Amino acid sequence: MNLHCLSCKRTYPHDTHQWRCECGGVFDLEVAPGFAQDEIETSDFSLWRYRAMLPVKYDDAASGGVISLGEGLTPLVETQVYDTKIHCKLEFLNPTGSFKDRGTAVLINVLRGLGVKRVVEDSSGNAGASLAAYAARSAYYAARSGIEAEIYVPAYASPNKLAQISAYGTKLVKVEGTRERTAEAVQEAAAQGAYYASHNYNPFTLEGLKTIAYEIWEQLGQRAPDNVVLPVGQGNLLLGAYRGFNDLLAAGLIEKPPRLFAIQAAPCAPLYEAYQRGLDDAFPIEKNETIAEGISSARPVRGRQILAAVRETGGAALAVSDEATLRARDQLARRGLYIEPTSAVAIAALPQLRGPIGPEEITVIPLTGSGLKSQLT
Repeated sequence: MNLHCLSCKRTYPHDTHQWRCECGGVFDLEVAPGFAQDEIETSDFSLWRYRAMLPVKYDDAASGGVISLGEGLTPLVETQVYDTKIHCKLEFLNPTGSFKDRGTAVLINVLRGLGVKRVVEDSSGNAGASLAAYAARSAYYAARSGIEAEIYVPAYASPNKLAQISAYGTKLVKVEGTRERTAEAVQEAAAQGAYYASHNYNPFTLEGLKTIAYEIWEQLGQRAPDNVVLPVGQGNLLLGAYRGFNDLLAAGLIEKPPRLFAIQAAPCAPLYEAYQRGLDDAFPIEKNETIAEGISSARPVRGRQILAAVRETGGAALAVSDEATLRARDQLARRGLYIEPTSAVAIAALPQLRGPIGPEEITVIPLTGSGLKSQLT
């Protein structure tokens, strides 16, 4: 189970503490498990029902079982917004209130198997809260397998999210300045010997995120939707869905993957800009503040992969204003679903998608984070 660089193709052992290739490229698994329908553990009502499809292979009896908080298998709820029928995947019902738990659950178990004891992560909120929770859970299992986490955050991050991270007993390091300065600070810490458990760079998180596609397939009666519309910053959930649906395609269980629509906040939309210009990768942009802070990423590290996935599936990249995002959040709240603004950008894009999305098509929108995490605006 080696890692390989997507840029220069150099191979690294899976237990390397390097978080990216020496050439600057990002890692992926050289060979990842595929989908095997007959190996679904149907008695397990979490993402671990797909244990055989995940790169976590240590012995349960010796380790005390996987570290889990019951993540995954979130509901799929039908509703209608902006005259469009949609199926909402309630990812905000994951243990820490966001989809990040899928990737963290797999990553923390891989790191536990490698004997990692200290990790660092940079996060504006959801990823940091998720890693903090699972690190705390690892300590609960046994002192010998506990993982200590330090979360580096921009000092301006949402107080609600910072309070959640602190509640897990994790060391919180507030960094003044830009989001990019926070990333620099955590990378400096990683250079001193800590494992950089980055949701953006680490390929094991994508393995956990692919389970969203498996669940959607099961919940729709073993079929793929026509469209999946997602809020995108670094784009890991989109890539996870892309990988999961392609696993189902390779297994002969669907005829084609759904179209993937990447939705960005207009004040910070490098992927949208690159898509509009027909570029293969995103380019650095001047970042402006946005209400959708969770996807405020000026330079997606897997931008080339995201744009390729969108184009390959026949989807598109769109951008929406903050005003449209807040209206969309309120529209969905009137239907009983309260989400943070970051999640609402996908709902806000529906008026732009009335043409591309047919009235009889099945469209899934992951609601990625709880509204309880954000300040009321």
